[in-house]
Amino acid sequence: MNRNKAKLKFLPNSFDIIENGDHVICAVSGKKIPLDQLTYWNVELQEAYFSPEEVQKRLQQIKKIK
Repeated sequence: MNRNKAKLKFLPNSFDIIENGDHVICAVSGKKIPLDQLTYWNVELQEAYFSPEEVQKRLQQIKKIK
C-alpha cells in the first residue's frame, strides 16, 4: 500500500474512483481498506466499512439516533 487515500463515489453495486489512491478508511474503525478488498459500503451515507462487524455497529448507531 502506497498510502494514497482514494476518494470514491459509492454506487449500489460498485464505486467510481473520484481521486486515485490505493485505499479508503473505514468510517467506523478507522482501518485502512485496500481498494481491491473493499466489499462493504453504504450508498446513502457514502461510507466504507472494513467488515460486516463495522456495518453492524454503524446500523446500531443509526437506530439509536432515530
